[in-house]
Amino acid sequence: MAGAGSEEAAALEQGLLAPEEPNQLIYTGDGSVDFSGNPVVKERTGRWKACPFILGNECCERLAYYGISTNLVTYLTKRLHDGNASAASNVTTWQGTCYVTPLIGAILADAYWGRYWTIATFSTIYFIGMGVLTLSASVPMLMPPACEGSFCPPASPFQYTVFFLGLYLIALGTGGIKPCVSSFGADQFDDTDPAERIQKGSFFNWFYFSINIGALISSSFLVWVQDNVGWGWGFGIPTVFMGLAIISFFSGTSIYRFQKPGGSPITRVCQVVVASLCKWNVHVPEDSSILYELPDGVSAIEGSRQLEHTDELRFLDKAATITDVDLKTADFSNPWRICTVTQVEELKILLRMFPILATTIVFSAVYAQMSTMFVEQGMVLDPSLGSFKVPPASLSTFDTLSVIICVPMYDYILVPLARRFTGNERGFTDLQRMGIGLVISIITMAVAAVLEIKRLAIARDHHLVDQNIPVPLSIFWQIPQYFLIGLAEVFTFIGSIEFFYDESPDAMRSLCSALQLLTTGFGNYLSTFILTMVAYFTTRGGNPGWIPDNLNKGHLDYFFWLLAGLSFLNLVIYVVCAGKYKSKKAA
Repeated sequence: MAGAGSEEAAALEQGLLAPEEPNQLIYTGDGSVDFSGNPVVKERTGRWKACPFILGNECCERLAYYGISTNLVTYLTKRLHDGNASAASNVTTWQGTCYVTPLIGAILADAYWGRYWTIATFSTIYFIGMGVLTLSASVPMLMPPACEGSFCPPASPFQYTVFFLGLYLIALGTGGIKPCVSSFGADQFDDTDPAERIQKGSFFNWFYFSINIGALISSSFLVWVQDNVGWGWGFGIPTVFMGLAIISFFSGTSIYRFQKPGGSPITRVCQVVVASLCKWNVHVPEDSSILYELPDGVSAIEGSRQLEHTDELRFLDKAATITDVDLKTADFSNPWRICTVTQVEELKILLRMFPILATTIVFSAVYAQMSTMFVEQGMVLDPSLGSFKVPPASLSTFDTLSVIICVPMYDYILVPLARRFTGNERGFTDLQRMGIGLVISIITMAVAAVLEIKRLAIARDHHLVDQNIPVPLSIFWQIPQYFLIGLAEVFTFIGSIEFFYDESPDAMRSLCSALQLLTTGFGNYLSTFILTMVAYFTTRGGNPGWIPDNLNKGHLDYFFWLLAGLSFLNLVIYVVCAGKYKSKKAA
């Protein structure tokens, strides 16, 4: 018998015997379909063969985005003649909006259009916004006159309107794209296949790698073009790349795997809340197996698998409790009256994720300094490299290089090493990975503060305090803080992308990706709020404040220490929340 068994196994390996369940081997098990809505064949679709088109799209789109955002504070101060604090606030407000609008794209993708058509539609809006922005920097009547001596005429209301119209069309466009691209890429890997599930973990690393390839080109070549050739070209080149992003995305249509939209996630959440409140006085049974759920593992939500019941937030279980009224009427079709366990668990998952979500906001505020206060700090450092002047915004190249270097090292070196000690197939859990990044972000702010202390000491020694000019300290001393913020990204940002995708219910993945992006938006808004409060409290009584237009008279180091302190408090809260978090369970 043993010999016969081994012969049968060998025959199966060689493909000589047909498998007992061919559909499980041929088709994906996660309910994905092709462009026409038919079940997809594994060997012909998805996986790494579909990823180059998605990663190419993300690379070009991020090149366009960072081609605008990296040097935007310079454009606002040098061309639109904004003050330092005003320019920094405008940048962080716009960046915050770029990370709040993903809620719009996520709801449309999960409820109605699906991720593919949402990306296609908002890419077009994005491209139009890029075109308007390029015109605002190219047409003379849309730009304010150049400075005459120390007098710099401000932009007219019309010029501001055209510029910010293009800018916020981009914010809307990126909002539709961002929550969908990472999820759409992850959809190319079948969660029910162990091998593909591991590959999906690597996809998130390479997804972020492609983002930073685009950012590298922006922070080096495009920043140089903007500072030395002209802003029309500096904005026009990213516009061309946005067009290439659209072309790349459509090119892979025939081999993509698609997930069907499952209806409005917001509506389902509201239904659970309403049904729970309507059954305020109903007793939840101790035996969770008698709560309402469809039989045979079928989910009432399109594109979603059933979720196992959890004992947390038991009040919400009232929505799935079957009452005498429900039995008498035999009507289980009204989700505003009775919901399935899976629908209730969707809301529980969202509520469990919110504390983790909230504790990444401060990290995003720290990250926002790379395109604001780090750049303004660089403006008062010596930019000379021989006869070449280094644009301050181009130092973000080292953040990008940090990510590009560290992602392969993380994937190929650190994960296998960590796996030996943790036993986790990905090396670290997503929460552990995020926590490591939070620690590094505290160190980043401390390093930036120490550099600023040194810079101010040199300004005093050389009697430059009253002069708004760079001090004789090389701008390349900023490299450590840029490199560290890139390292923090590899841990916290990639970890959070992976966490919110993996932990989200199947039919809420775009929404949960949007919530992850929302923390970046709130982080930018938090940065704006902190800047506003710092300006208000430190300029009272005629004081120049921590962040005056002449930074040699200010105390930017105090601002960096403030962020380091807030980051430390945030880390403590994060450790507590992460320790209490319970992962979702699929039925």
